Amino acid sequence: MIRMIIALASLMLSLTAAVAADAPPQSQLNPGKAAETQKYPRIVLYSVAWCPHCRQTKEYLTGNNIPFINRDVELDGAAMEELTGKYNSTGVPVLVFGSGKDELVMKGFTPELFQENLKKARKK
Repeated sequence: MIRMIIALASLMLSLTAAVAADAPPQSQLNPGKAAETQKYPRIVLYSVAWCPHCRQTKEYLTGNNIPFINRDVELDGAAMEELTGKYNSTGVPVLVFGSGKDELVMKGFTPELFQENLKKARKK
């Protein structure tokens, strides 16, 4: 019985490591365009590493040199609490523009929806 538990735990650890190894590293912002990034509000992305929609969101943001803070809800318990409690969401990706009373929350991702919410956030 103990051998079975140890074997199962080893299998789970190896599967977790394999999934984490498949996740691409997050792209870095282009330092030559640092001045352009000042025109964006604070953007926080709630995501998980294995989610294809989260990956698409990260690729869009980094590809367009849009600064953001990535909060992986599987690795960060406080981020998970914020996502489920404060933002009343059980799904990812969730983007939060701005902070405090001026926050604008976007659930899901498409480039068009992002640009629409970005315009709203800039007006606040």
